[in-house]
Amino acid sequence: MKKILPKMTTDEEAESLLDQDLSDYLHEDNFKFVNFEFQPKSKTVNLRVSEELLEKVKTVSKKEGIPYQRYIRRAIERSLGE
Repeated sequence: MKKILPKMTTDEEAESLLDQDLSDYLHEDNFKFVNFEFQPKSKTVNLRVSEELLEKVKTVSKKEGIPYQRYIRRAIERSLGE
């Protein structure tokens, strides 16, 4: 099983890859969960938290590969059942 997709530098290379059978690339290391945010963000909220809490949030969000403000927004959405 191939674990790494080949590097592509042009659109043509990407299109060529998509014309192939990609079954060999189906490995969890090749994919990352992506959450699309469709609703516009039009309001700003200021929130004071301890430095320790903010550092923990930043550490966890970095491990998850998302910006810390998006992590906070996602935590709020999940707590509300969104």
